[in-house]
Amino acid sequence: MDIITMLNKYGFPIVMLFGLAWLIWYIWNWVTKEIKPLLGESNDTLLALIDRIRMLDNDLIRLNQKLETTLELRGEKIAHETDEHLEKINRKNKPAKDKNIDIS
Repeated sequence: MDIITMLNKYGFPIVMLFGLAWLIWYIWNWVTKEIKPLLGESNDTLLALIDRIRMLDNDLIRLNQKLETTLELRGEKIAHETDEHLEKINRKNKPAKDKNIDIS
């Protein structure tokens, strides 16, 4: 049966109803057979990437804490060395000041 005969026998709305039903059936099969498996694979890949991002975030947090600790300890060391050098300078200058005081 060709389309013209079906249109004359059943009418345009009925023929288009079957055409639309076939289109919906075709799209449903295409989505369930081709798209759904790809979505499952993509979901697995996405979960793996999310896990990697979380691991990298944890690593960045740890590295940031190590850096802050290192900078804090280095700052304390620099402050301690500065204090030692100032004490040495003060010790060297103190006897000279005492001598100057005794001479006056």
